[in-house]
Amino acid sequence: MSSFEHVRFDPPAGGYIHITSQVTDKIAVITLNRPKSVNVQSTAMLEELDHAIDAAMGDREVNVVVLCGAGKHFSAGHDIGSDEEMAHRENFPLEEGVRGQFNRQWRLYLDNHLRWRNAPKPMICAIHGYVIYGGWQMASVCDVIFAAEDTMLLGSAFQYFSIPYDIHPRKAKEILFQSRFISAAEACDLGFVNRVVPNDQLMDEVMAYARDVAANDPFDMRMTKLAINNAQDAQGFSAHIQASNATYITRRTAQMDPDYAIPRPMDTGVKRMPMVEVAMERFRRMNPDKA
Repeated sequence: MSSFEHVRFDPPAGGYIHITSQVTDKIAVITLNRPKSVNVQSTAMLEELDHAIDAAMGDREVNVVVLCGAGKHFSAGHDIGSDEEMAHRENFPLEEGVRGQFNRQWRLYLDNHLRWRNAPKPMICAIHGYVIYGGWQMASVCDVIFAAEDTMLLGSAFQYFSIPYDIHPRKAKEILFQSRFISAAEACDLGFVNRVVPNDQLMDEVMAYARDVAANDPFDMRMTKLAINNAQDAQGFSAHIQASNATYITRRTAQMDPDYAIPRPMDTGVKRMPMVEVAMERFRRMNPDKA
């Protein structure tokens, strides 16, 4: 039995629907597999991912986990309104009010992310294309991040807010106050990304590194990871992450205030967070050839 905390979700009889998971050479490659939806993270996808990571942690034939995304983008964030997501919420309704919102945010975006961060085996993330909000969160739980040259990252003070630990606080403020995308190269300079590689070489580079890591002793790597995570926790990391969930819910609720200072895209039927729209508009102005 895995020492990793087991989840209540069980995948459908036919296997995963929103992700894929395959083990080769002691490496479990878990792929976000909603490419037509830019790999936005539905509740069902997050439950499948949690199950797959747990299974990999309990598999003695797996020494390393690689997390990646199918299609043109790693992940454009959380699913805040697809037909599939809304049907899921109707079938599994939340408690109404702040209690239900708090519980959902805690379960899907904080509790499971902390488990992934503390998973006993190394996790390597391969990112490309859009890495927006929930995509950034998901990448940040991994131990090592490789980015393709076309990667565009957009962060926020979201639920699993590790940015002040991953990036110098003053640089974090500069970027988040402005709500702007950062490139793979800038993310590497800031220390969030380990390596930047050509787009067509991303998975080759990641798998080569993963094979090298997978050849090491699993228990030794587990103790190394535990020691590094403990150093962060001694500085208050986990307590900060828990507090960030409440901060996020306050920010999200305030977006409904009548004097909210920027346009809300959801008022016009666009299923996008306001500050994401700000970043997208800025990118389009500065890069008209890519709009």
